[in-house]
Amino acid sequence: MSAMHKHNAEMSEMKLVGLKLERKTTNANGQSAKDCGSLWQRFEADGVADQIPGKVSDAVYAVYYDYDSDENGAFSYFIGCRVSPQTQAPKHLSELRIPSQTYQKVTAKGKMTGCITEAWEKIWTSQMPRSFGYDFEVYDQRSHD
Repeated sequence: MSAMHKHNAEMSEMKLVGLKLERKTTNANGQSAKDCGSLWQRFEADGVADQIPGKVSDAVYAVYYDYDSDENGAFSYFIGCRVSPQTQAPKHLSELRIPSQTYQKVTAKGKMTGCITEAWEKIWTSQMPRSFGYDFEVYDQRSHD
C-alpha cells in the first residue's frame, strides 16, 4: 500500500557530482526506463558514490532536467551525491548545479521501484503546477527497506 504526501519546500542551490546520461532520453516507448536504468547499473557497479569527494551526505539524487517541453519531450538525467560548493568533480565524473527554487516535495512509500513509478504517475496525472526545471528523487538510508 503506498501513499503520497506532498508539501512545498524551499531549497537553496545544490551542487552534485556523479554520472550524467550521455544524451537526452524520452519517456516514449519506455526509452527513459532503459536509459536511466542502465545509468543506475553503472552507478552501482562502479561504486560511483564512493568515488565522490566532498560529499555532504550519503543520499543519492536522481535528477530530471533540461526538458525540451514537458514529460512528453526529451530531457537530461543525472545521478549523484550532493557535495560542498567548492568541490571539484574528478575527471571521470560530471557535476550538476541545481538552482535554488521552491519544490513540491512528494514522499513515495512502498516497495522499490514500483512506488517510484506510482508516485510519478500520480504527479503526471495531478493538477500540480510544474515548471519542468529540475525534478529529482532523493534516496537516503530510509530507501534501503
